[in-house]
Amino acid sequence: MPEKLRMAQIGTKHGHAQGVMQVMNEHPEVELVGVFEPDEIRRKQVEGSASWNQTNFLDSAEEILEDPSIVAVSSEGSNQESLEQTEKIVRAGKHVFYDKPAGNDYQRFERVVELARSQGTLLQMGYMFRKHDGFERIANWAKSGFLGHIFQVRAHMSTWLPEKNPEGQLIGREGLAHYQGGVMFDLGGHMLDQVVWILGRPNKVTRFFQNSASETREMMDNTLGVFEYTGAIATVDIAAMETKPMARRFEVYGTKGSAIMEPFEPADTIRLTLEQDHGDYTAGVNIVKIEDRARYVDTFAELVRNIRGESEPLRSLDHELLVQETLMRVTGSLGG
Repeated sequence: MPEKLRMAQIGTKHGHAQGVMQVMNEHPEVELVGVFEPDEIRRKQVEGSASWNQTNFLDSAEEILEDPSIVAVSSEGSNQESLEQTEKIVRAGKHVFYDKPAGNDYQRFERVVELARSQGTLLQMGYMFRKHDGFERIANWAKSGFLGHIFQVRAHMSTWLPEKNPEGQLIGREGLAHYQGGVMFDLGGHMLDQVVWILGRPNKVTRFFQNSASETREMMDNTLGVFEYTGAIATVDIAAMETKPMARRFEVYGTKGSAIMEPFEPADTIRLTLEQDHGDYTAGVNIVKIEDRARYVDTFAELVRNIRGESEPLRSLDHELLVQETLMRVTGSLGG
């Protein structure tokens, strides 16, 4: 395998597009061939911006899809176009870093995943907390039995979104109103990625969505999902108008201990409470210092190692499907 892996990007309209492009560009083992943006108006907009002005823009998707030397592509189109773009990338036999969520057609995403599985193509969803120090620790504590039987998980990941879409993107409240789940559709997968990693597939999903404060009346800007398990309940709440800085919080409660992380961006500490001494931790409250890691960097680096055969994927394709299925269930696109 060459010293540097040749990669490219399709799309610039996703909220994470510029950040992921920068991470690829700065990875010492990656050669970023270029970026293709199918929308000419959007391309002219980003070409003239400071954050994209050093980017090599390509004239067609075929320059990426038909180039056998390009081994992987990041899919960074808007939520309305990303699934189609990802399907083309996978059909071209290339590994893909697919930014969240996986479109709004679960059956189509399932077909794309099964194609990737059949041909040995890596497909990694862009859920950015998989290498987050705090989420990793809490998941390991929960899955190992350290906290006892997990009976409750609470996740809060609100944001503040502008009413109008930023130029060239559909990431304001107007844009997200296109989706039945509103802000839950856009952000809920980040938290569900952690919830189902710990608890698995929920038996029952219930949603409580409303428009609380947006001028765009179709926009579900205040959302709550309840996920019922045998012996456990998880809740995910996300709103679109929380005052900055947001109090993003993740809590896991077990019969032998609990772990509360607030905020998780920027990461600082976990309040770990135990019923008895365990390893380096004492009974009662322990304040555990955690590392604040940059978004995308470690998860993307793991994909590079996966491609080189140096490590296994952080999540299986079955997990990627489960996260998207659960998101579609809570937003109402799938029953259950």
